[in-house]
Amino acid sequence: MERQDVLYVRMFGNFQMHYGGRLLAGERVKDTHFTSLMQILLHNVAEGVSRDVLEEVLLGDRDIENRHQALQTIIYKSKQKLKRMGLPEANYIKLEKGIYHWTPLIPVSEDAAVFDGLCVKVEEALGEEEKLRWCLDACYAYKGEFLSDYAGVIWASAEARRYRRKFCECVEQAARILRKRQDWLRLEDLGRYVTGVAPFSDWECLTMEALVESGRYEDASRLYADTVESYLVERGVSPSAKFAKMMDKLGNRMRHAYEALDQIQGELSEDMEDVQGGYQCPYPVFRGIYQIVSRMMERGGQSVYLMSCTLVDGKGNPLREGEKLKALSARLGDAIRNSVRHGDVINQYGGGQFLILLINTTRENCDVIERRINRNFTVGRERTGIQYHVNSVICEA
Repeated sequence: MERQDVLYVRMFGNFQMHYGGRLLAGERVKDTHFTSLMQILLHNVAEGVSRDVLEEVLLGDRDIENRHQALQTIIYKSKQKLKRMGLPEANYIKLEKGIYHWTPLIPVSEDAAVFDGLCVKVEEALGEEEKLRWCLDACYAYKGEFLSDYAGVIWASAEARRYRRKFCECVEQAARILRKRQDWLRLEDLGRYVTGVAPFSDWECLTMEALVESGRYEDASRLYADTVESYLVERGVSPSAKFAKMMDKLGNRMRHAYEALDQIQGELSEDMEDVQGGYQCPYPVFRGIYQIVSRMMERGGQSVYLMSCTLVDGKGNPLREGEKLKALSARLGDAIRNSVRHGDVINQYGGGQFLILLINTTRENCDVIERRINRNFTVGRERTGIQYHVNSVICEA
């Protein structure tokens, strides 16, 4: 329950101030001087902020004749704004010996300070159970990047890195204890939470581990597919090598009950009625096929090539991001599938890049496939094109 006489400050994620059950300031506040002043002052409520630091943060390197006077004007206007917002009358910000302090008459509860306190308890914990409790509390107290909309502010960026490091340490410690106790349910909950507040940081591995170790293989497969799609759509890349290695490692744990061979074969078989063009698969599967094909080449008689297809603009530069890239990538994927054989293997490696494993073909046929892809992809006289690279797959055994 929030106390009515406490100013609650949110620093994780978007900056907000609450008092008396009401939102005082949030994303819609247009006064950048006021917002910047409140952020650094309330974050350092215990020790205060020196006048020199405030001038640097609020005024930067602008050519102002009287910087002290400019700072005093900002503080005066901020006090007036706080009063209009509904805070009890007080001398909200006062200067003592060159240090600006927030008034002790209005107590402050800052989420980042709460997190710091929990991290101290983690360090001071005497036993495993106590350490786990404080680690989990700290993890769930972290609601996102520190002042995520202010990454360009030097002091905020430094604090964001510090909090991110502490958060990762707490997650790793909690996961280590939960793994030791085989508490897969809480490990899954932790994995899903930390993935939400710190996306694209490989925390999906925790959830995947929990699902596999608890025998929920179908859920693990769905998580993998969703993660690959998310990385491709949002970042234009495949998941990290760490995630791919985790999938390989955990895949070996996915055991099934004993069944008749014909039933197993039926589950392995592909529904050929729905098959069109080449076989498209996620990167770990593509990597596995590449490796087994390389081994099979020991017997000789096969010529295999690896082709990359990258979307480029009219100047030959790879396309990086945006809705246009998403649409063009989908079109390129269709063009590739309709240009290669059923036995060729396709992977969307990045947002605008595809890999193709061309099995039992010649270098001349690779050129034919390039022309076929261009014909199926190109519409009108658009400037977007495809850059190709082809390497021979050589047995390394």
